[in-house]
Amino acid sequence: MPNPKRKLSKSRRDKRRTHQKDRVATIVKCQNCGASKLYHTICPACGYYRGQQYIVKE
Repeated sequence: MPNPKRKLSKSRRDKRRTHQKDRVATIVKCQNCGASKLYHTICPACGYYRGQQYIVKE
């Protein structure tokens, strides 16, 4: 098994890990009913997405 010849500095290690972070989910208002929903998802309140109804809600 290959092993590193030299110790990796904290700076180098952290530069590699800069992209490994959690992102905050984007929350928007539904254009149909005005409820809060996740971006690019069907509205859980009314079932609409981009002006079309995908889930029939009562």
